[in-house]
Amino acid sequence: MRPFRIRLTLILMIMIGISMVGAGITMAQVFKKSHISALEDNMIREIKLLSHTFDFRSEVGESAVTYYTRQSRELSALTDSRVTFISKDGTVIGDSESDPLHMDNHSSREEIVNAAKSGSGHAIRYSSTLQEDMLYVAVPVVSAGKYDGFIRLSVSLASVDEGVRKGWTLMAGGLAVLFIAAALVSYRVAAGLTSPLEKITRVAGRISRLDYDARVNMHRKDEIGELAKAINGMADSLQNQLQTIRDNEDLLQSVMDNMTSGILLLDAECHIALINPAAEGMLNVRSGQLNGRSINELKQYYELTRLIKDGITERKIIHEERSVFRPEETILHLDGVPMFGEEQSFKGMLFLLQDVTAIRRLENMRSEFVANVSHELKTPVAAVKGFSETLLGGGVKDEETARSFLQIIYDESERLNRLISDILDLSKIESKRSPMDYAPVHLASFCGSIIDAMATVAEKKRITLHADIPEELFVEADEDKLRQILINLLSNAVSYTQDGGKVDLTIHDLQDTEGSEKVVIKVSDTGIGIPKKDQPRIFERFYRVDKGRSRSSGGTGLGLSIVKHLVEQHCGEISVDSELGIGTTFTVELPMLQE
Repeated sequence: MRPFRIRLTLILMIMIGISMVGAGITMAQVFKKSHISALEDNMIREIKLLSHTFDFRSEVGESAVTYYTRQSRELSALTDSRVTFISKDGTVIGDSESDPLHMDNHSSREEIVNAAKSGSGHAIRYSSTLQEDMLYVAVPVVSAGKYDGFIRLSVSLASVDEGVRKGWTLMAGGLAVLFIAAALVSYRVAAGLTSPLEKITRVAGRISRLDYDARVNMHRKDEIGELAKAINGMADSLQNQLQTIRDNEDLLQSVMDNMTSGILLLDAECHIALINPAAEGMLNVRSGQLNGRSINELKQYYELTRLIKDGITERKIIHEERSVFRPEETILHLDGVPMFGEEQSFKGMLFLLQDVTAIRRLENMRSEFVANVSHELKTPVAAVKGFSETLLGGGVKDEETARSFLQIIYDESERLNRLISDILDLSKIESKRSPMDYAPVHLASFCGSIIDAMATVAEKKRITLHADIPEELFVEADEDKLRQILINLLSNAVSYTQDGGKVDLTIHDLQDTEGSEKVVIKVSDTGIGIPKKDQPRIFERFYRVDKGRSRSSGGTGLGLSIVKHLVEQHCGEISVDSELGIGTTFTVELPMLQE
């Protein structure tokens, strides 16, 4: 591509060249015409001078031709021009160059006709006699009775042409120098005009390459200056728009990345156009693995992919749930919405994926809880009702038997009361309606009162209670809830330890790898132990390892579930270590200071 600067320079040079050539041609024509006009005037004066000084004679016939021919040749040598004497009727009677007898009649010649009309005439034509262009000037001359005709002078225009050629040579040299100077000036002018445009072009190129910081540094008050301002304004506008787009994209990407629900966008050909990290986690795929790929590649989720493809095929709204295995079972709820563009053209579908596994598990737990509560309540109510009906029917006459029936009714009512109380406590804990009241607790004295309260129950089974608690140890906790934790753990330890066994309560402080201080509480017994298969489930509500023994011991099946929730409310952890026939150890870790 030829630069605009070069093209502009060439245009200016062509225009200057045409102007200079035109001016040269005009000057040459003017020079030639003025030179010829001066020759004509000089020749007219010479003819008039001859008409007054020449010796005209009245010879006729050949003697006249001979006389005027001889005289014309003499005059030609003096005037350095061709001299011709022409009679009034156009007959040549004397010529310095040719024999008049062989010359044509000149009455129709232009210069003769004009001379007869206006007193002088001139013409330029090619002379066949001399083989060159000639200037002819004729003037009518009348001599009293001796001569009546025309004297014509003619000169060659070769000298005139030679002068014109010399003038052209000089003018061409001058024009060449002037043309070179004009070319340099034109280039400078073109550069001055195109340089700002080139700067603007470079800035526009940088802007097109997304460099929106580029600006045209130009302060002019002409059209180019206005163009520079327009380019800078466009760059400012694009920069602001790009920043707005980037901010919106960052915001949208942040929303997509931090959504707990999965977003899955598919086009009309079932190719994944967009998927967020939550959806990738739900489908157990690596980041970016599915972008631009077909949904058919998720072959391990056959039911899920079939539902998605059916939605795209039928272009209808979807509200369905499907189970996927990764490898554990996960329940996903899908909400699908078809997307349409201009003129209702189908663009694809947007799916919202939600992991409802925990919700469904909670619903199942609630159903089980209701069933378990109903079952647990049914037993004591049935016992109370049965023994009460027996007593009311009068079928028991023995006072001792009646008293035992009443004791059973009382025990079952107490068990029913404990069950209802535990259910209410667990409900308050799970619904966060039981606020925490943190305060420093001196563990030695606090645990001592609990050991004293449990001593009576332990003595009945000849179980030894032993506590190992540093005197200086404190913990920040809710005293009532901490008491409930320890009483539940110690009660279970006493209940599931055979007569003559031992229960230990040990507490010590611990600093973890992150530098945080903790209090470790361990309740150990020498009881029957818990099978390995049952240990993961012992903190579930109403779960019992030995259901018969649990009910006989007065347990409700909610104690360890309450303990687990209370420990979690203290931001702590609880674990169990047990072996059948050897004993069980519950370990509770609580932060020493609550943040």
